[in-house]
Parts: sequence; structure tokens; C-alpha cells
Amino acid sequence: MNQISPLAYVHPEAKLGDNNIIGPFCYIDRNTVIGDNNVFQNGVTINFGARIGNGNEIFPGASISTKPQDLKFKGEETTCVVGDNNSIRENVTISRGTASKGTTTVGSNNLLMEGLHIAHDCVIGSECIIGNSTKFAGEVIVDDRAIISGSVLVHQFCHIGGYVMIQGGCRFSQDIPPYIIAGKEPTRYCGINLVGLRRRGFNNELINNIHEAYRLLYSKGVLKEGIDEIRRNLPDCEEINYIIRFVENSKRGIIR
Repeated sequence: MNQISPLAYVHPEAKLGDNNIIGPFCYIDRNTVIGDNNVFQNGVTINFGARIGNGNEIFPGASISTKPQDLKFKGEETTCVVGDNNSIRENVTISRGTASKGTTTVGSNNLLMEGLHIAHDCVIGSECIIGNSTKFAGEVIVDDRAIISGSVLVHQFCHIGGYVMIQGGCRFSQDIPPYIIAGKEPTRYCGINLVGLRRRGFNNELINNIHEAYRLLYSKGVLKEGIDEIRRNLPDCEEINYIIRFVENSKRGIIR
């Protein structure tokens, strides 16, 4: 049975699962679908088009599936999909999609800290930690297990690789490849995310291979030459192939 405060508003057309807690002054719009075992603390807004999974905790002032801040948006019916077991802290805003992709997506088991903004058509992976007041412009992609510190500004269409650590206060308009630390001003490669990789169970041989891959990649003036060197000198494994695919598919170029 759901526990809905008498001071909350739930639209009659909203679809709720079971065992949700909806605190006072929450607002749940029509065309919303909510799973089971979610906790919406006071003052949470769930807007038109939200699709929320199970076991999420959403804190006061958060607004999910907000109207996109995009002048090209003409009121088309789009969605914002949130997975399971996320902690969405105070005043987080997540816009729904536009005609470009139709959906903004947030995975599962993420910690999204206070004041974060995720714009239209972004794709956020799972097991990410994203710090206070960080802002994503439209159509940003963040792969699984990325750690992004506070007050980071991310240009539209950027791609952030998995297992990265991005230092607080960074701003960038190019892609951040996987497994690295990015920081300083302007934002650049600061080595591999050694502590993060060890915490995730990467063994020393694999860490050394990742480090060598970036040494080869950044030692060449032309990235294609670096990729060719990686293919010639390092073992064929998923982690090395992920780096190669990421760089080859980068549309904005990677930080150097």
C-alpha cells in the first residue's frame, strides 16, 4: 500500500506501483509511471512524462521530467526515464527529452548530489557519483561508474567515459575518455584514475596496460597513430578496446 500525504497532489491518471512513500507538498503529474518502494520526500515534483523505477529516494525540491530548456522544444510528448535505487538529492532537476532523441535517461544506483542539472536527451549510466551544482547541457552521455565532482560544467553533446574522476570546477567542451583523471584549467588529462580502478578490482597488469595505452595515445600528435600503436603493442581485451572505440567514435575530440 502506498503512503500518500494528504498534503500531496497525485493526478488521477498517474500510475503508481506499491509501497511508495509520497511526502507532503509533492506534485505528481499525469502521464507518469512510478514503480515500487520509492520515497519522495516533501516538495518533490514529478512532471509529465516521468518513468521512475523502484527503490529510489528523491529529496526535497527535486524536479524530475521538467520541460526542456530548449527553444526548439515544441511541446512534443517525450519522457524522462529513471532506473532503480538512485539517491536524487535536494534541488536536482532532470529535463525530459526533445524531438532529437525523445528521452532523457538515468540508470540505476547513482548518487546525484544537490543542485545537479541534467538537461534534455542526456544519457546517464549506472553507479555514477555526480557532485553538487554540476550542470550537463543537452545530449551529454555519461558511461557507467564515472565520478564527477562538484560545480563541473559540461558542454552539450560531450561524452564522458566510464571509471573517470573529474575534478571539481572543471569546464570542458570535449570528450573525457575512460579510466582517467581529468582536471586543471583548461581541463586536460592528469593520469589514470589509479585509486578508482583499484577500488573497482582492476589488477596491476590491467592497470599498467591502461596506463601504457594512454602513454602511447598521447605521445603521438595524431590520435590515429596512437591507436595503431596501442593495437600493435597491447593485448586485445575489453578495457583496451573500450579506449580505442571511445577515441575513434568521439565526435568532439578528446581532451589532451
